[in-house]
Amino acid sequence: MTNKEKLDFLFKKHNIMLNNDQIDKFIKYYDILIETNKFLNLTSITEFDDVVVKHFIDSVLNYKHFEANLKLCDIGSGAGLPGIPLKIMRPDLEITLVDSLNKRINFLNNVINILNLDKITTIHTRAQELPQNNVSRETFDYVTARAVAPLNVLCELCLPFVKVNGEFIALKSTKIDEEISNAENALNILNSTIKKIETYNIYLNNEAQTRKIVYITKNTKTPNKYPRTKNLIKTNPL
Repeated sequence: MTNKEKLDFLFKKHNIMLNNDQIDKFIKYYDILIETNKFLNLTSITEFDDVVVKHFIDSVLNYKHFEANLKLCDIGSGAGLPGIPLKIMRPDLEITLVDSLNKRINFLNNVINILNLDKITTIHTRAQELPQNNVSRETFDYVTARAVAPLNVLCELCLPFVKVNGEFIALKSTKIDEEISNAENALNILNSTIKKIETYNIYLNNEAQTRKIVYITKNTKTPNKYPRTKNLIKTNPL
């Protein structure tokens, strides 16, 4: 079975149908990721099937959730996850990828160019610095984050980007009960509430791994003092 055939099979196993263009883009994305990973630490997962399931499919389990033609910001995008897989699945979305390391931004720009993706941009900055720019603050319908930080920290980093009535969407593993409990204060301060939590399974070598996606609705504007500086967020989380 070729890589294209395997990729198509693995996506279908998760009830996600791809067209030929999407298959080609995911294959190219994998090739660029693995080649770049030789000199830039992007992922510890490198085997083809593992990358497809644990990175690509894991990033798009909820791709049908997003309304058409809206704006999404991916915080701490790293290797482009979930932002680039979402863009491949949902080309209608206007996506911004934010990362603090310029080398990763260069990698993301390379992926965008080679895959010929449009309506997707990158910003090199720390997440806590971008909302202070009024151009970016409270301008996105959706903000995503995957494997970046505990939920209470993510709320402070991500919710300032979200429009009122928009959503912050955190991609998490199964162990989130303590994170949700610890995030109650942050949610109250930031005028937001957990709307729902969805559970998905991803399958590799006939073994299932559970994933949780937390949807947080922003009810009113974020107080201007948030997000605070990196040191305050780290030493005194909400």
